[in-house]
Amino acid sequence: MEVLGRLASQIATVVQGKDKPTYTPNRDDGDMCIVLNAKDICVTGRKLTDKVYYWHTGYIGHLKQRTLKDQMAKDPTEVIRKAVLRMLPRNKLRDDRDRKLRIFPGSEHPFVDRPLEPYVMPPRSVREMRPRARRAMIRAQKKAEQQQQKADGMKKGKNGEAQEESA
Repeated sequence: MEVLGRLASQIATVVQGKDKPTYTPNRDDGDMCIVLNAKDICVTGRKLTDKVYYWHTGYIGHLKQRTLKDQMAKDPTEVIRKAVLRMLPRNKLRDDRDRKLRIFPGSEHPFVDRPLEPYVMPPRSVREMRPRARRAMIRAQKKAEQQQQKADGMKKGKNGEAQEESA
């Protein structure tokens, strides 16, 4: 279960060959990428209903549209293909890179005789918080601690007074 955009960016990197030390922008040195279980991708937020794919038939006023949910029901491979192709640079190498991308909706594929290397996505590093927001969070924590100490001091004082009166 991978998120569509994160998966597509990793695939685009592999298909272009950017993960290799011999990467050159004007040569197509990328690897062939086989994606299995395309039907199992997920998206974040409300994209299933809000994201719309448009295409034009060629006739006047014939602008067609389909939501991501409908497209996933019809052909989930096309969702990944469009996401990857829109991340690739628009140049003469794009068609060749598209041919290196094979997507299958299930786990069956015609490359059973070849040994396939599973690609492990690198762990996601969460970006450090913005400095101003971080300072504000630290100030709020300190203020909460001071209020807690003040409340504890008030309780001790009341208990101390009560003990003095009874003695």
